[in-house]
Amino acid sequence: MMDVNKVQILVQEGEGLTIEFKEHFTPRIDEDIVAFANTKGGVVLLGVRDDRTVSGEKLTNDLKARINSIARNCNPPVQVKIKQLQNIIAIEVPQGEEKPYNCSSGYFRRLDGTTQKMTNHELRTMFQEHEATPFEEKVNKDVTWNDISKEKIQDFLKEADISIRKIVPRDILTSLSIAQDDKIANAGVLFFAKNPRKFILQSQMTLIAFKGRDRVHIYDRQDVQDDLLTQFNAAVLFLMKHLNRRSEIKGINRKDIYEIPFEALREAVANAIIHRDYSVRGTSLMVEVYDDRVEIINPGVFPGAKKKDFGKISVRRNEHIADLFFRMDKVERAGTGIRRMKEAMATAGLPTPHIRQTDFYTITFKRPIESNGEKDGKKVAGRAGKKLVDGLVDTTQKTTQKTTQKTTQKILEAITNKPDITKKELAAVVGITEDGVKYHITRLRKKGVIKRIGPDKGGHWEIVNV
Repeated sequence: MMDVNKVQILVQEGEGLTIEFKEHFTPRIDEDIVAFANTKGGVVLLGVRDDRTVSGEKLTNDLKARINSIARNCNPPVQVKIKQLQNIIAIEVPQGEEKPYNCSSGYFRRLDGTTQKMTNHELRTMFQEHEATPFEEKVNKDVTWNDISKEKIQDFLKEADISIRKIVPRDILTSLSIAQDDKIANAGVLFFAKNPRKFILQSQMTLIAFKGRDRVHIYDRQDVQDDLLTQFNAAVLFLMKHLNRRSEIKGINRKDIYEIPFEALREAVANAIIHRDYSVRGTSLMVEVYDDRVEIINPGVFPGAKKKDFGKISVRRNEHIADLFFRMDKVERAGTGIRRMKEAMATAGLPTPHIRQTDFYTITFKRPIESNGEKDGKKVAGRAGKKLVDGLVDTTQKTTQKTTQKTTQKILEAITNKPDITKKELAAVVGITEDGVKYHITRLRKKGVIKRIGPDKGGHWEIVNV
C-alpha cells in the first residue's frame, strides 16, 4: 500500500520502469496509464519535476473524477488507485491482465524510465506473449528477508546515485517492484541475496582463458557465484586482465586503449546478464578468451527476435533486471547496444561481432592478428603484474611462497586495471574469501607496496613502491 514514506523513497530513486513524474496534471496521462498497464504496472506521481524536486499538486474531487474517467476510457479499462500524500498525488496503476492496452493516441509501453509508443513488432509480440509469468517475476518461496543483504542494496544505491538515509530492504525492493510484503521475486534474489546460488543454482557466471584457439588448455578460470552486479564487475576485470592494451598520454592524463574496444565488451557482458534465461538449469553464462577471439555465451536466445532484427528492435526477457542495470548506468537506452558494439568495432578497424543463435546466444569478438603472437597466453597486464610482484619476494623465498606470490600478482593486476576496486570485487577476481583479501592487502600495505587514497567508500588504491 502506498504511503508517505514509500513516496519519498520513489522520489529519491527517480524515474524508472515503474515510476513516472509529472509536474502537473495533463490529459495525456492516459499514455502513462496504458504504458504501465502494458509493462509491469507502476506509479504516476503528480507534483514532482523530472529533477526530483517537488512542485506540489492538490487532489480535488473534480481532478480525481477526471483521472478515473481517463483510466476507464482506456481499452480495456484500467482500475487505478488515487491518493493525496502530503503535496503529491500518487496514481497507482496495476499491471494489466488483458494486454495490450491502448488509449486515444495509441499503444504505449514503459522502456528505460520513459513512456514510448509501441512498434508494430512489439504490439504483435505482446499479443503472442500472454503466457506464464517470467522467471524473474516469480516469487522465490524459499527466500526470506534475512537472506537479503543490506550491503548489496547499499552497493546498488551507490552505483545508481540514489541517496537514502535509512536502508530498509523491504521498502527498497518493494519500490523497485521486485518484492511485495514477504514475497521476494527471483530478480531480487539474483541482485540482492547474500547467496543467490543457494536459491537459484544455475545463476553463476564462468570466466575462462584458453591457451590457443580451441577449448583444450585452460590457464585461468573463475566461477563467479554471486549477485549480478558482482558478476558484471568480475567479467570486466577478467577481460581487462587477459586482453592487450596500450596507453596514450595526453598532457598529464593517461588513457588505456584495449585491443578490443572496451565499451563494446562491457555492453556485451551487460546484455548477456540482462537477456539470460535464468530458468534453464545446469547452465552458466560463459565469458571465454582465446588467442584469436572473445566469446560470450548466453543460455537462452533472445525472446521473439530473429538474427536480422538484432540492433534494430529492443526485445527483453528480464524487464526488471534490465531496469536495475539501466539505473546503474551500465547499459544505454534500449535498442542501441548491438548497434553501438558494431560501431565501436568498426571505428577500431575490427570485424563486426558475429552473432550465433542455437539453444544458446553467442557473440564473438575477433582479436587483432598481433594478439595471436603472445606466447603461452601471457598478456600485457599479466606481465606488468608479475614485474610488480618480482620485487616483493626474495629469490630464496620464491619456492615456499609460490601461492602467496600468485595471489599477490592477481591483486596487483586487478588494482592496476581498476584502482577503485573493492575488497568484494577483489575476492571475486582472485578467487579467495574477503578475509583472504584483507590479509593480503594488510601485508602489502605494511610492506609499503600499496596505499589507500581517500576513504573506504569513494577512494582508490595506489601502487607506490615496487
